[in-house]
Amino acid sequence: MKSVSRYLFFSLLIILITGCNNEYVDNIDRGLGYNYRPGTPEIRLSSTGIIDPDKGELIIVNVDAVQGSFIYKSKNDSLTANFYLEITILEANNNEVIHRSAEKKVIQSMENSIVNSQKVISFAKEFEVAPGDYKIHVLASDEVSGKETFRETTASIPDKKEETSYITEIRILGKNSADTDNEFNALTLFYIPAKYDSLRFEFQVTNNKADEPADIETRLMKFKYDTTVAKPMHFNNYHSSDISYEGIDYDEYDIVQSSVRMLSQTGTVNLEYNYDSLEKGNYRLEAVLNKGTDREVFKARDFSIKSYSYPSISKADELARPLVYIMTTSEYENLMSLTTNKEIKKAVDRFWLNNIGNSNLAKDVINLYYNRVEEANKQFSNFKEGWKTDLGMVYILFGPPWYVNKSLNEMVWSYTYNTSDPEKNFAFEAPKMNSKFYPFYNYLLQRHSYYYEIQYQQIQNWRSGNILRSRL
Repeated sequence: MKSVSRYLFFSLLIILITGCNNEYVDNIDRGLGYNYRPGTPEIRLSSTGIIDPDKGELIIVNVDAVQGSFIYKSKNDSLTANFYLEITILEANNNEVIHRSAEKKVIQSMENSIVNSQKVISFAKEFEVAPGDYKIHVLASDEVSGKETFRETTASIPDKKEETSYITEIRILGKNSADTDNEFNALTLFYIPAKYDSLRFEFQVTNNKADEPADIETRLMKFKYDTTVAKPMHFNNYHSSDISYEGIDYDEYDIVQSSVRMLSQTGTVNLEYNYDSLEKGNYRLEAVLNKGTDREVFKARDFSIKSYSYPSISKADELARPLVYIMTTSEYENLMSLTTNKEIKKAVDRFWLNNIGNSNLAKDVINLYYNRVEEANKQFSNFKEGWKTDLGMVYILFGPPWYVNKSLNEMVWSYTYNTSDPEKNFAFEAPKMNSKFYPFYNYLLQRHSYYYEIQYQQIQNWRSGNILRSRL
C-alpha cells in the first residue's frame, strides 16, 4: 500500500501543478530514445513537416541504422547485411495510409569490425502530403535473422491558406568539425554525442496576417540535473531532496542565449539558429510567436548533450570513468587526477592487466565490461548517462537479470529462481512516474546493508577475471 499511495500522491501532484500547462507541454518535442533490444535491428528516427517553396508541403523522414545491429554474410572477401526498410505515412486522426515506401537496403564492408560497429548509416526520404497531422511508422527487418524493429513518430504541417500563425517542428542537425565532409546531418535522437560540436536548429514560422507583424522569440535553456554516478548498493537510500531522487527540475534553468526577431512579411519564413561546443547537459530550445498575446504560438525541442562517442565509448576518459564501480576510492581518485589522454589510457590498461595478470584474459574481460557499459547507455539513459544510473550500475556488475517483475512504480531484478533470497533479488523504485510532464524512467535501487557482500564479491570477480566463468 505504501508504494501505491506514493504513486497516487505523485500523480495528483503532477495534475495540480501542471494541469493548466497541458498545451505548453504538448508542444515540447523530446525526440526518441534508443529502444535497444539485443539481437534486433537498431533504428533511430526523426521526422519534420515543412513547406517547400517549390515542392509544397513535405514530410522529411530521417532514419539511422546502427551497422553492428544486423547479421552479416561473408562473400568475396566482404561482409554484407541486407534489410528491408518500410516507411508508412498515416493520417493521424483516422490512421488512413497516405504513403508507403518499402526498399531493400544493403550495408557492405571489407572490415570484420563492422559486425560490432556502432556507427550508423543514414537514410532520408521526402513525402508530399496535404496540410494536417500525421503519424510516421518505420519498420526495419533483417533479411537473415528475420528480426524486426518498429519505430513511430509524428509530424504536422500548417495550412498556409488559413489566417493563423504557426511554428513547425524544430529540426536538429549536427556537424563534427573533425569529419572530412564537414557538413550538417540530421540528428535523430534526444541524446546527442558531444562529437557534434556544432548544432543547427531549423524550423519555419508562418504569419498570414499582413496587417499584424509578428515577433518570434527564441531562447536556449540549460537545466540543472544530476551528474553523479550510482552510489554503492549497501549505502543509504537517496533522500527525497537529493538530486538523484529528483532527477531534473524543469523550473530551474540557465538561459544560454536568447533573441527576438520581427517578421514583417506574411507567409512562411525559414529560421535557423547555430550553437557551437555546448557543454554536456539537458537543454531546450524554445520558440514563441507573438508572446503574451492572444495569438501566442509555442514550440520547443528538448535534447541532451552526452559524452563524445555516446552511447559508445572510445576516448580515454570515457573508458576511465565507468571503472568507478570496480575500483577502490583511492584508485579512482588517482585515475581522475590524470590530465592527458595518454596518461589515462596507460593507467586504465595497467589497472586491468595488473589485476588480471593474463593479457588475453584481460582483453576478454575488458570487452565484456565495456560492452555492458554501452548496453547500459542504450537501455537506461534518462537525464544522465545510462551507466551512471542505478539500473546501469547493477547491469554492468551483474549482467542482464534472469527475469524482471514490474508493477506500478516498482521493479525487481532477479538473479536467482528463489524470489525470497534477499541478496540476489534487487528491488528498484521510481520516485516519479514516467509521463509527458516527466519523460524519464528513473528507477532507484532500494539499498540495504546485506548487498555489501554480494557487490564486493562481484567486484573481485571483475578484478580477477573470474567474471567470465562465474555467476551469482
